[in-house]
Amino acid sequence: MSNRRNAIYVLIILCLLTGLFTGRSVFFSISALFGGLLGISLIWAWMSVRWIGMTRKTRARRAQVGRNLDEAFTLTNRSILPKLWLEVRDNSSLPGHRVSQIVPALRGRRTYRWYAETPCLVRGEFQLGPVTIMSGDPFGFFLSPRRVDATSKVIVYPATVAIEHFYLPVGQISGGDAQRRRAQSITTNAAGVRDYAPGDSFNRIHWRSTARKEQLIVKEFEIDPLVDIWLFADFSRSSLYEPPTLQRVDGNGTVIPTSQEIPPSTEEYAAVIAASLSQHFINTERALGFAAYIPYREIYQPEHGIRQLNRIFQALAVARSFSDYSLAQMLALETPYFTRGTTLVIVTASLDPAWITEAQILSRRGIRPMCVLIDPYSFGGPQNSDETAALLRVARIPTLVVRKNDDLRAALSQRPI
Repeated sequence: MSNRRNAIYVLIILCLLTGLFTGRSVFFSISALFGGLLGISLIWAWMSVRWIGMTRKTRARRAQVGRNLDEAFTLTNRSILPKLWLEVRDNSSLPGHRVSQIVPALRGRRTYRWYAETPCLVRGEFQLGPVTIMSGDPFGFFLSPRRVDATSKVIVYPATVAIEHFYLPVGQISGGDAQRRRAQSITTNAAGVRDYAPGDSFNRIHWRSTARKEQLIVKEFEIDPLVDIWLFADFSRSSLYEPPTLQRVDGNGTVIPTSQEIPPSTEEYAAVIAASLSQHFINTERALGFAAYIPYREIYQPEHGIRQLNRIFQALAVARSFSDYSLAQMLALETPYFTRGTTLVIVTASLDPAWITEAQILSRRGIRPMCVLIDPYSFGGPQNSDETAALLRVARIPTLVVRKNDDLRAALSQRPI
């Protein structure tokens, strides 16, 4: 377009010079004609991107690696004048999000719609928008952009694998073994609610549920509950191992994969393993707690249900190995108030023996630790994990060893050593 304008500028200058030297008015008329053409083209290009409305609708603001993000776009010409062409350029930060579109001639008061499906390849929190709408004049002299600043956020959860069975160390609590049987008498372990039946005691009535449903609802109790599970995911800076050639979002974000496999980074493996274990425990109706420094402190007390799972997924989506706290320091800071019988699952690539010492101290307090050890040597680390695995066996801490390119579904379902 600039070349075309420059040609017109040259013609105007030549016509003016020729008119000055020859004195013939026709050359001045031609230069005025070209100047008027440029002025009309400039106004046309400016009007082409005015009186336009655009909306974008995202089916869900949450997605997961391996699934698609669906969006619907609507572009409306609010004026009575037609738009010869429009180009919509999307400036979203989500990798692979290609929703830019060339809109054909759009008559007055008409609407153009299109849909986009974006495969989610990278975990993290991303911005959708802003959008730049561009158009120009029919002669191709000017290009006029207009920026639509409406933005929204979308969070992409890490991928998960289906775990058939995960072998946990046996937890012990003061009341005995977990039996998961309903109690006829009132105990300290409420398990749920049900409709009132003749003969139920009035002190079993759950008044909030009764008021909400407008009928008598009573509480049910268990003889003994299953122990709580705490999941500790290690995202310390010292436990990060990956090849230096990995590409990240904006240089220091999450890893951009180059294939369908999990990126070869202990950070990405820790996120996938922690997400998969969380999904498994929540699906099996276990009370799950979560702790990680990602790098800021995230602590979620043990809870049941999908709400807890979403909170953990959201933390893992943006987790980065920037924390200067080691795993040993994290265990020392966060575990003093754990109750006896708690099961502690540690996901780490750290070979520092200091955290094993902390885990042994927890064992003496009646807490049952186990470890999912991501072997850093398989990711290019300088030290083999055999010595750490041997220390864990001596400490009687059940351990699962995961290496790069392992089938995580099979690796997490095997019996720990």
